Amino acid sequence: MSERGAERHASGGETDADTEDYGTLYVVGIGPGLPHAMTQRARDVIQTADCVIASNLYQEFLRQDGTLPPEPATDGGVATTPTGDEQEIVRSSMGQQIELAREAFERVRNGEDVAHVSGGDPNVYGKSDLIFLMAEEEEAYDVPIEIVPGVTAALGGAANLGAPLSNDFCTVSLSDKWRGWDEIAEKLRAAAISGFVIVLYNCWRDYEQAIEVIREERSDDVPVGIFNDAGRGEAGRNLEDETHTITTLGEATEHDEKVGGMGTSILVGTHESHEWSNDHGEYLVTPRGGREVEDF
Repeated sequence: MSERGAERHASGGETDADTEDYGTLYVVGIGPGLPHAMTQRARDVIQTADCVIASNLYQEFLRQDGTLPPEPATDGGVATTPTGDEQEIVRSSMGQQIELAREAFERVRNGEDVAHVSGGDPNVYGKSDLIFLMAEEEEAYDVPIEIVPGVTAALGGAANLGAPLSNDFCTVSLSDKWRGWDEIAEKLRAAAISGFVIVLYNCWRDYEQAIEVIREERSDDVPVGIFNDAGRGEAGRNLEDETHTITTLGEATEHDEKVGGMGTSILVGTHESHEWSNDHGEYLVTPRGGREVEDF
């Protein structure tokens, strides 16, 4: 961070810029990606934005119900929306996030509304922190920023499994790109000791090691749910469509074929979590304390 940036941060980062003609930079969570699983706010922002920044996969999903104009009209550039307005589509890729953020700031200063699309929820291992980090680095304190929430994988997967998150829970990313494994293991132990239901993200990285750490503090018979592409149905790209598997902590690593790429999450229940079934399927339930029917 520059010295000037540090001074601005300490003072709240305000500027004297005239922002009356500015647009807004929206960081939009689209949940699993399919239009039916988006909030109405997310859909409205994307449909009316002057510029949409999204990966090829999310562009494909968003075209399915017309949230984005049909592909032949976009050609990676300016498209025409159903209302006749022009909308620029910019492809997002992992190696260009800094450049895309800078471009988004300038577009907003030129009066454009920009929708920067993030899978899941922007605040759950998404793009929102990067936008604020870049705004600090670029001293873009004049740029209006709004975060539009979405359904993260923990919530989508839990819904498929029934009611496993009805008590306190936490998420832990297994990505060690910006932190060491010791820190990840320490958080896993703390979560296990504290009785949280734990949802693991980025499970293609050392998920077996993470399970072993949790087993040090939690019984092998607690239920575990492994889910892929929650909310994507037959559009799932991680393995083959949307899947979920119920097993136990002691046997979780025996289902390696169910753990794929970035679309896999693993939910580890507590001693209170249990399986429940009816004529239509099997579920996981974590009760919220010791409540009985008579308590309601």
